[in-house]
Amino acid sequence: MLRLSLGGSRLQVELSNAYGERPLHIGAIHVAISAGGSRIAAGSDLVLTFGGRPDAVIPPGAPLSSDPIDLEVPNLASLAVTVYLPEETALTTFHWDGRQTAYFGKGNQVVAKEIASGFAGETTTGARILLSAVSVEPKQQAALVVALGDSITDGNGVAQDSNQRWPDRLAERLALRNVAVVNAGVSGAHLLGDRMGVNALARFDRDVLAQPGIKAAILLIGINDIAWPGTPFAPDDKLPSLDTLIAAYRQLIARAHTRGVRLVGATLTPFEGALSGTPNESYYSAEKDRLRQELNAWIRRSGEFDALIDFDAMARDEGHPTRFLASIDSGDHLHPGDAGSRAMADAIDLEALLGDAKTP
Repeated sequence: MLRLSLGGSRLQVELSNAYGERPLHIGAIHVAISAGGSRIAAGSDLVLTFGGRPDAVIPPGAPLSSDPIDLEVPNLASLAVTVYLPEETALTTFHWDGRQTAYFGKGNQVVAKEIASGFAGETTTGARILLSAVSVEPKQQAALVVALGDSITDGNGVAQDSNQRWPDRLAERLALRNVAVVNAGVSGAHLLGDRMGVNALARFDRDVLAQPGIKAAILLIGINDIAWPGTPFAPDDKLPSLDTLIAAYRQLIARAHTRGVRLVGATLTPFEGALSGTPNESYYSAEKDRLRQELNAWIRRSGEFDALIDFDAMARDEGHPTRFLASIDSGDHLHPGDAGSRAMADAIDLEALLGDAKTP
């Protein structure tokens, strides 16, 4: 199941074999309006095709887009995409922290009458498997905002299946302006290095600039570059310099402006006490926090971004500003909870984000 941003009357589904080492055989794929869990709304199930055929093979490293299909979906609708894999398949391409439950069942269960009441013998995962995008053709001209980030954007810390990530709440606010939101957060992602996925500089074109109708992007990434060195995640890594981080931001700003896209900088949120009581207790240090605050000062004062979102100011405990405010903390002192994610989205000035003049 996944939630759309803007609705429309026509859509395409994209699957991916980006990390596969062998061709991936798709036996059948259906799309329907979700009725919650593994159930679908009666009468909404449709067969997707690829060049007119109900099956397809995705070469290693490639995406696969379905033929467009007519399906009326409102803003913020939830879809169920059901895929039948006829062969034993190693699942190598997935978004691991999908924050939505995916269901597995044996055999071909794509037919609507078989899944209207849920999968038989189902097992579940929180990862998003094979599905990389759903493109909706809006009924009128629309714009797009992309949120590029790490686990704070991906939604780590919010309740499963709740659609409470801050980009989800931003999508609710922007739907009223006919602006869609793409969440390009990847848990563990870095600005500079390839760790859990490729670095932001490497994926910027694919995940941001290539998105159709893009008007603006929000950049909230860098905390892992600062915090991972010296932890079990990256025991031999050295702390990056402030100049190195700024140079990477400037590259992204320049590339966005070349394509006429607004790039909005967001300050990095507090993280003292992050992951305490775990093997990654060394995630935080005073030295790392000094670098975070120096980078935040540059984001605020440089004037190089098109606009600023000061997530640090809204998330910190004013009595202890290196810590997350307790009321919006998920409990790990790194990620916002449901209330925190909503507060982050509500703190965004939509006129500044979109570059629209305020109306009197």
